[in-house]
Amino acid sequence: MMRWEWWYLEQKDPLEGSKEDQVRTIAVQMTAQGMKMQSIVVRGRLSQDANKSIMDENDRLLSIWSKKTGTRTVYVDNPTSLLGALKTRRITPVTVFRGHLEISPKMKIKVWVYKKTQEEKFPTLKKYSEKAPSTNKFATHQVKADYEYKAIDGSSEVVPPERRIKGYRYGPQVVPISTAEWDAVKFKPEKGVKLLGFTDASNIIRHYYMKDVYLFIPEPGNTRAILAVSAIARAMKETNKVAILRCVWRQGQQNVVVGVLTPNISQSDKIPDSFYFNVLPFTEDVREYQFPSFNSFPASWQPNEEQQKAADALVQMLNLAPSGKEEALLPEFTPNPVLERFYRHLELKSKQPDAAVPPLDGTLKRITEPDQELVSENKSIIDTICKQFELKENPKLKKSSRRLLREKPSGSNEEDGAADVSDAQAVNSIEKASVVKIGNLTPVQDFELMISRRDSPEWVAKAIKQMRDKILDLLTDSHGGDNYLKIVDCIVALRKGCILEQEPGPYNSMMRHLYGYCQEKRISGLPQLLASRELTLISKSEAADSDFTDDEARSLSVKTEPKLED
Repeated sequence: MMRWEWWYLEQKDPLEGSKEDQVRTIAVQMTAQGMKMQSIVVRGRLSQDANKSIMDENDRLLSIWSKKTGTRTVYVDNPTSLLGALKTRRITPVTVFRGHLEISPKMKIKVWVYKKTQEEKFPTLKKYSEKAPSTNKFATHQVKADYEYKAIDGSSEVVPPERRIKGYRYGPQVVPISTAEWDAVKFKPEKGVKLLGFTDASNIIRHYYMKDVYLFIPEPGNTRAILAVSAIARAMKETNKVAILRCVWRQGQQNVVVGVLTPNISQSDKIPDSFYFNVLPFTEDVREYQFPSFNSFPASWQPNEEQQKAADALVQMLNLAPSGKEEALLPEFTPNPVLERFYRHLELKSKQPDAAVPPLDGTLKRITEPDQELVSENKSIIDTICKQFELKENPKLKKSSRRLLREKPSGSNEEDGAADVSDAQAVNSIEKASVVKIGNLTPVQDFELMISRRDSPEWVAKAIKQMRDKILDLLTDSHGGDNYLKIVDCIVALRKGCILEQEPGPYNSMMRHLYGYCQEKRISGLPQLLASRELTLISKSEAADSDFTDDEARSLSVKTEPKLED
C-alpha cells in the first residue's frame, strides 16, 4: 500500500554531525525497515528572492537520500506534471521471456525480457443484476449468458456441440474446418529468441515500429551475460547497426514475432547495458499509400516566403521545449486524461451516488487543449498565418440531398429546391469519385478522379495506362484532325499527373510513339499543336526517374519508335 505525505522542511543545523550524516543515518534505517520514499520537488517560476544556495543544498541532500534508498527524486514545475508524478499504483514488472538469446548454435546469452511500455486499457465494466433478493447477502449479482444453436430450417431442435463445426470464408464460399484439422494446421513454433542478422539502423524506418516496446537485459548476477550483452551493444552502437530477431516468447505460442533490437548504452556504472526491442510488420501488416513529392508540385502550389515565415513562427510559438524551460507534456509525467477523468468520477460516485458529472478539470485541459494563455500572448502570430493562408469553410453535405435528387422530378421549378443545388453538385462529385474507368465523354475529369484516389495504390497505374490508351485511340480514330484538341487536353492532364506521381516513363514512351505515328502517317497538325502548347517530354528536372535532360526533352527528335511500357 502506498502512502503519500507532504513535507515542508525548514533547514536547521543539527546538534550532532552534519546534515549529510543525518540524511545517511535516516536512509540506512529506512532501508533496514523496508521503507522507501519518493521525492517530488515542485518548483515553478523562480522569483528574484529565491535563495539558490538553499535549493542547491536541498538537491544535494535529496540526491544522497535517493542513492541510499534506491529511489529517485522527481522535479516538476506545473500542476499537470505533478498529477503525472503522483502515481497511486505501482505495476510490478514481470518478465515475458527468460532464456537464451541465440547468436549462433554455439553462442547463447542468458537474458530476461520485460515490457518497457504497454498501453493501459480502459477498465472493463461488468454487467450487474439487481434481480437478486436484497436479503441474500451472498448474491454475486453477475449476469451470465447462455447460447443455443438451432438449424436454419426453422425447427426448434438445438444443435449439440458435437454436430457443430466452424466455417471460414474463402472468397464466395465457406470452407468447414474441424477442430482436429485446425489443431493440425496451427503453426507451432519452438520457444526461443534467435538472431537473424544485422543491418544498418537507417534501414529500419521509424513508422515500422509496432505494438509495445520490450527491454532486453542480461540475466541479473550473470557476469558473463552482462559482458556479452555490453560488448555486442557497444559494437552495434559504434557501427550504427541494429539486430533483427525472431522471437517466440512462450511454448505453445501460435505466432512468430520478428523485430529490431536497438542498443541501449547505460550512463551509470551500476546499471548494465541493455537492448530495446520493437516488433516489425510482415508484408500483410504494411499499408502502402502513394503520395506525390512536394518538390514535384509547381511553384504556385508551394508556399511563398511570407507564408513560410508565418508557418515557422507558428511552429516556434507552440514549441513544447523552449530554451531555458522544462519540456511540457513529457510522457512519464503526463497522465491519460480519459482514464484520469473516469477514475475521478468513479471515486465521486462511490461517495455520492447521485452526483452529476463534473466539468473537465483545468489540469486535464492542459493535456487535451492548447494553452490558452500562450495563444492569447501570441495572437499576432495566429492572425498573421490566417492572413497568409486563405481559409474556407467546408460545407457539410445534408443527409437528405441524395434522396432529394431521386425524388425531385426532372425540370422541377420548386423554390424549396433552389437551396440544395450546391448539395446536389456535391453529391454528384462524390459519385464521380467512384469512377473506375476513363470514359469517352469526360476523359480528363475521369483521369483526375482516378489518379487522386488513395483507397488502393493500383489506381495511379490504372489511371495512367487508361489515359495513355485513350490518347492513342483518339489519335487512330481521328478524321481530319477532329480529335486533336481533345487529344491535347488529355496529354496536358497526363503530363501533369505523371509529374505529380513521379512516373515519367509511361508518358515519355507514349509521346515518342505518338510522334513516330505522326511521322509515319505524315500528320503535321497535331505535332504543331503540341509544339505551340510546349508539351515536351518529362525531363530529369521534373522527375528524377526520367531518361531525358531538359534539352533532350525539348527537342523531341526521335529516330526510332520504342516499345510502349505497360
